Amino acid sequence: MSAEEVNFDGLVGPTHNFGGLSEGNVKSIENRGRVSNPRAAALQGLEKMRLLMALGIPQAVLPPHERPDTGVLRQMGFSGSDAAVLEAAWKADPALVTNVSSASAMWAANAATVSPSADAADGRLHVTPANLASKFHRSLESAFTAHVFKTIFLDSARFAVHEPLPKGGHFGDEGAANHMRLAPSHGQAGVEIFVFGRSAFEDGFRPRRFAPRQSFEASEAVARLHKLEPRRTLFIRQAQKAIDAGAFHNDVVAVSNGPVMLAHEFAFETGSAAFEAIEKACSFEASVIVVREAEVPLEEAIRCYLFNSQLATRPGGSGSMVLILPEEVKSSPKALAFAERLVSGQTPIDQLIFADIRQSMWNGGGPACLRLRVVLTQAERDALKGARPFG
Repeated sequence: MSAEEVNFDGLVGPTHNFGGLSEGNVKSIENRGRVSNPRAAALQGLEKMRLLMALGIPQAVLPPHERPDTGVLRQMGFSGSDAAVLEAAWKADPALVTNVSSASAMWAANAATVSPSADAADGRLHVTPANLASKFHRSLESAFTAHVFKTIFLDSARFAVHEPLPKGGHFGDEGAANHMRLAPSHGQAGVEIFVFGRSAFEDGFRPRRFAPRQSFEASEAVARLHKLEPRRTLFIRQAQKAIDAGAFHNDVVAVSNGPVMLAHEFAFETGSAAFEAIEKACSFEASVIVVREAEVPLEEAIRCYLFNSQLATRPGGSGSMVLILPEEVKSSPKALAFAERLVSGQTPIDQLIFADIRQSMWNGGGPACLRLRVVLTQAERDALKGARPFG
């Protein structure tokens, strides 16, 4: 069945700040206290959306969450007007106000996991909003995100919007940032890959530097909810080495689109066995491009966010793809050389576009972080409520 990908991007809100709230995200920590510019952040995000629109790729915008979240502050005992609540909370605990003011919902890749109707046994598109349980400031997003998606995907005959998974550090679900899909085309059945960092009930697990955020049990639950075919569903463990280097989500070390995957050699715990399992699961010709450590060292790939790029198929049926990278890739000769080899070699990728999203990058979010990919048939697009993709 014919389908196309619609990018649902987050819009940066006016409380965008560099609070350094995200342990494990080295850029977030490095830039703690930097003076933020919410207007520039919003304009940079909008400009990236325009790039996609100019390529003919449908684009939608998700509303920013209400911040500061004074409702949470009231739950914690502060009372009075919004201004009084904020003033009292700031005097009592500035870090708390920083958390409830975070504009982190701008990174829509964490909003949910989405499975297209071609993959689900019931023929519906499935959406599970992420509980984001591993970080307090992000866990505040799940209820409003669920409300937004229930509004947009209202037609229960075509869409199934599930509740976020139960909260709890052991059952952390980070959404599409730890989920990939390979398929011959957007509208055909594909292989869905869930990347987890640990099992919720794993005895004796001790992170070496940073704790994983995605649990195996959460990934399994989402796959069950989405009614995915087991033989076309993979659960692969993220390498702790990558997590400790700053790959707090899998999309910092791997990206996929259509039949193409780009991934670092050290992305997965089982190394080459993981890549072999991915290729074996694909009944179609998949192109799994592994970047070796000698080509681009892991820490360098994470520093410039080479893999947190947006890989998108051009409309029109040619199968050609464009790779939208952060400007920071230009600062890495090795990463840039690898990207340039992609367009000069035997891959569907025929164009590199560099996006200036520095306000997002300084907080640890590249082009891929700013969007949630939703594959829709024309009938499903026509059934959307409360939103219409533009462009």
